[in-house]
Amino acid sequence: MQLRNSSARYGAVSIFLHWLVAVAVFGLFGLGYWMVGLDYYSSWYTTAPDIHKSLGILLFVVMLGRMLWRWLSPLPASLPNHGRLTRLGSKFGHAFLYVGLFVLMLSGYLISTADGRAIEVFGWFSVPATLTSIPDQEDIAGLVHEYLAWALVIVAGLHGLAALKHHVIDRDRTLARMLGR
Repeated sequence: MQLRNSSARYGAVSIFLHWLVAVAVFGLFGLGYWMVGLDYYSSWYTTAPDIHKSLGILLFVVMLGRMLWRWLSPLPASLPNHGRLTRLGSKFGHAFLYVGLFVLMLSGYLISTADGRAIEVFGWFSVPATLTSIPDQEDIAGLVHEYLAWALVIVAGLHGLAALKHHVIDRDRTLARMLGR
């Protein structure tokens, strides 16, 4: 398998980044959903949010790399059987996922740094708090983060269902291309 995308298929780097982001998003969603229910006396009360923040920062770095790779290695062309509506839905859905992920990560950053403290990433490095004076920053960013996380997981689920529809009903190569076949 080639590393770069071709006009007909995705390359290994795009496939790896796609599935890495998918696993990270659903993993972070599950961790976030679980950790908000922890009480003060749980041994995970501070550990879970620290892991969530660290993985969120690393996901941000991966997404920047993914955007750069998308620029360096353009996407394959749409399949010939994809009509105008399918291509438009695909573009809109992907744009929502990309923009939504960046807004989600920005809102997480605003929640985590509202008190002026940097975000420690697994003790490897710190991301400084640069925006701390927004009124009700933690509360507003928290609502954006929660609702957008739900929206992204739902849209990502629909994205997966659409890929399965293409594979099972339309019997085209949409899913196979993202599986490296």
